[in-house]
Amino acid sequence: MLGTFQQSHLRIELEAPHTVIRDSLLHSEKLRQWLPTQRLSPGLPEQLYSGVTFTSWIGPVAIQHQVEVAESYGLRLLLSQGIDGYHEWCWG
Repeated sequence: MLGTFQQSHLRIELEAPHTVIRDSLLHSEKLRQWLPTQRLSPGLPEQLYSGVTFTSWIGPVAIQHQVEVAESYGLRLLLSQGIDGYHEWCWG
């Protein structure tokens, strides 16, 4: 492992119905809007579900994403390759 272990927590509160936030993160086309600086691999299903794996790129750096949780209350993506860690989103 290269570099220094880093950890950060960021809480973002949005005034929006939980269904809007859920749909924005679980639907592939809308997820692309949340990650505008990343290219997502083609062929993603219309809606993410547990077990889906896809790749995104930030410039030349590839990041593998494995959908660990995709439920009505949250999304958790395990990250590997260019970035190790996870993204977790909760709503409702």
